[in-house]
Amino acid sequence: MSKPLLKFCGVRSKEDLKLVASSQAEYIGFIFAESKRRVNPEHVSEWLKKVDISTKKVVAVFVNPTIEEVRAALEYVPLDVIQFHGNESIEEIRKAKDIFAGSVWKALHHHPNTLEEMSSYNEVVDGFVIDSRIKGQWGGTGVSFDWSAVPQYIKTSKLYGKHCFIAGGVNSSNIERLLTYEPQGIDLSSGIEEEEKKSKEKIREIEERVLHYDNISR
Repeated sequence: MSKPLLKFCGVRSKEDLKLVASSQAEYIGFIFAESKRRVNPEHVSEWLKKVDISTKKVVAVFVNPTIEEVRAALEYVPLDVIQFHGNESIEEIRKAKDIFAGSVWKALHHHPNTLEEMSSYNEVVDGFVIDSRIKGQWGGTGVSFDWSAVPQYIKTSKLYGKHCFIAGGVNSSNIERLLTYEPQGIDLSSGIEEEEKKSKEKIREIEERVLHYDNISR
């Protein structure tokens, strides 16, 4: 298998950003929605002036935003990807694409009808994130879903010519099991945190396991 893409999400301080900027992740995620990891686009703008992330792509995570909220974030932060993590309609996503030239991803919760949802959103998104379904929460739960479903999600996303990231409860103790399902991308937040801060040690552990598995699987 080829090395999966890594997205380190939920960056909430300049210190977090420095750690993730020096990591092997291809994507850095900021939460612009109600969450303990929520950040202000103005603050992110200031951090980005002081931390070099030239080798990374920036992802903004929204949950059911207004088009004005998306537009406001774009004024401050040079985004590469917008990730919609709520129950946004196809029409709402189209409106966002009218003002944003980058990629748009749709996060979907794992449940019996997820493949049908992927089909519905396929026409308007550039990628998918599959996350755990926890009542009352959109994401960032630290809880994983049944990864035996991952191959079907990957097969479907490849059929559509898109990438699919797997999120929800991925950490250093279980990532090798997830890797056996050959995900295209892995989205981590709580799995690289300690005391609500990004952890250099946990990031190192994740990267070591990913690179080790990639080497032995070749």
